[in-house]
Amino acid sequence: MIDLLTTIAIIFTAAGPFLLIANRLGLPPVPLLIVAGLVAGLFIDEARALELAQYGIALLVFSFGIGIQIDVVRTVLADSEMAALGQILGVGSLATGSGLAIGIPIEESIYLGAAAAFSSTIVGTTLLKKEIRSNLVHGRVAESIQLVQDLIALLLLLVLGAEALAADPIATQLGYGLMLLLGAVLVKRYVFDLLGRLAGGSAELMIIGAVSVLVVFIGAAEGADVSVVVGAFAAGLAVRHDADEHLDLYNGIESIKDFFVAIFFVTIGALVALPTLETVLIAAGLVVLTAIVKPAITMAILISQGYEPRSAVLTSLSIDQVSEFALIIAIEASILGYLTPSVFDAIILAAALTMITSSISTRYNEAIYRVLSDRGWLPARYGKIDAWSQVPSDITDHVIIAGYGRQGRQLVETCEEIDQPYVVIENDPAVRDTVQAECDAYVFGDAMEAYSWQKANVDAARLVISTIPFEPVSRRLLASSFEADLILRTDTVTSALQLLEEDVLYVVVTDLLAGEQLVQYVQALLDGRLTPAELRAQRVAELEPGNDPRRERTRSDGDPQAMTGEVQRS
Repeated sequence: MIDLLTTIAIIFTAAGPFLLIANRLGLPPVPLLIVAGLVAGLFIDEARALELAQYGIALLVFSFGIGIQIDVVRTVLADSEMAALGQILGVGSLATGSGLAIGIPIEESIYLGAAAAFSSTIVGTTLLKKEIRSNLVHGRVAESIQLVQDLIALLLLLVLGAEALAADPIATQLGYGLMLLLGAVLVKRYVFDLLGRLAGGSAELMIIGAVSVLVVFIGAAEGADVSVVVGAFAAGLAVRHDADEHLDLYNGIESIKDFFVAIFFVTIGALVALPTLETVLIAAGLVVLTAIVKPAITMAILISQGYEPRSAVLTSLSIDQVSEFALIIAIEASILGYLTPSVFDAIILAAALTMITSSISTRYNEAIYRVLSDRGWLPARYGKIDAWSQVPSDITDHVIIAGYGRQGRQLVETCEEIDQPYVVIENDPAVRDTVQAECDAYVFGDAMEAYSWQKANVDAARLVISTIPFEPVSRRLLASSFEADLILRTDTVTSALQLLEEDVLYVVVTDLLAGEQLVQYVQALLDGRLTPAELRAQRVAELEPGNDPRRERTRSDGDPQAMTGEVQRS
């Protein structure tokens, strides 16, 4: 225990200065955490680092299992299955064949194929946290691809855990794995709600209960001689995903996840050994296949299935790294003597390098997309948008509403009450059926994609309202050339004031304006009780330094000019 605590202390002592540098310079933390691991590796025993990596990955897989929402990703799951299988078969075959070509035995070449084929859920969800929470389609597609790959990786872990590569031991391992997953379903359905009632609303008891579920499943996995990662994944599935009902639980789990994310990346750096020439060559091949070939294959599959080029590119650039499951497979294979040191070290080195390059490619994914698009390397296919959209061909003088959340729904209801034509633009797969059932006209596409706005006939629109507090969307709309008045939404007053300097009619500041108040302003604008000039002039003074934009919220009496919480340009 003392050795373990000492190792963790070394990890965070090494990570601290690098995280401070990342925070001060606005750099992505992943590369610097891995570099910190290179420093920590000078003081950490490799066996201890391997043990810590196994349990660290298990706990991260647990947190990922909690976050899985099948109902959210099911609308893109069929496409994700195709992309995931395409990656595994295409990239995996290339990596395996490349290993054979340079003289690596077939048994070890298969592990190279697994390393190149599988993508990291931990890295992907960490880098795309905001996109997934904002329900952007590329975030959901990437999340579902990683889910499919993780399930396949779990099967490989179970096979690897068999005493021999024979039918009976493999069947036994698969049976144990299936029992753990069935146990998770039963706990989720019958036990977790009982746990919530016994906790009596106590967040601490709920967190302890969730960790207890994890301990039980890991214990069951070890008792069955199954990888602890399989047990941790099953434990995550056993915890009911209901962030509204158990918000404190999920905040607590998120804090635990952040703790082990730091340990994970530092441990990866610590496992990197001084490479030989053979190790460097193998790792270089894995990096090329993982960071270049795999995104290209994924991009081609998604575009062929009708996804717009931007979603395909951004999805592909979020899964261009070696998976933590591939690392667990490699670690267990190394312990069992199935991998030579050069191949094992190459997989570790490639994982560290691709996790660094992935953080960079995700950070500059928009710029990469623009370069590919401007050079004509992306085919213009919009089959998904056309198939999922319904817009009258003669619609004019209409309102375009981007986002069908709470405010979007209220705006749609208002437009229908006053017979104002409208078009909703939405791209969250989880609400596609709802949009189709409740809206007269809609475009199911990416708000960052020009074709979505073309489909909504933005050139003939009267007003464009974005209810999405996502700065890239706001900047994309500002850069467009349509003539309709523009209402945007942002998270901060500072950002609102900046947007108002760029010819925006109105900016809603999240948490400062109730949805009902926004609706009343829009209705007053549409029926002529409020002019655009009046709307622009009304609020900017309240957001100047020293003023409180919330001070008059209690004065709201139905008169649009008496409401607060939003800003306009004077």
